[in-house]
Amino acid sequence: MGRREQREQIFKLLFRVEFNPKEEMPEQCQLFFEDEENGIGEKDASYIQGKFEKIQDKLPEIDGMINTTAKGWTTSRMGKVDLTIIRLAVYEIKFDEEVPESVAINEAVELAKKFGQDESAGFVNGVLARFV
Repeated sequence: MGRREQREQIFKLLFRVEFNPKEEMPEQCQLFFEDEENGIGEKDASYIQGKFEKIQDKLPEIDGMINTTAKGWTTSRMGKVDLTIIRLAVYEIKFDEEVPESVAINEAVELAKKFGQDESAGFVNGVLARFV
C-alpha cells in the first residue's frame, strides 16, 4: 500500500472520531482494521494506527491552529469531511517532517475531491495555503 492509500485510510479512521465518543475509539480502530474491505496488511496497519494516534494526541493543538488561521471559519462551522482532511494535512505540515508541505496540501486536495463536496477542494486548498 502506497502513502496515498495509507493517507486515505488514516482519513477514514479520523473521520470516525467525529461520530464516536473518544472512549469508543479503541474498539472502532479494531473494527476498522478487521474490515476485510480495507485490505490493510499488518505493516500498513501499524503505520496507519501510529499516525492516527499521533494526530489524536495533537488534535487540540491542531484545532487551535485551524481556528486561528482559517479566516472567518472555526472548526465547529466546517463540514466534517473538510475538517478531517484539514486536520490530517495540518498535522503533516506542522509535525511530520517526512511529508513536504506541498505534498501534504496536494494530497489533502485530492482527498477533498474524492470525499468532499464540489467546493471542498478549493476550500481545503485555501485554508491550507495559509499554513505555509
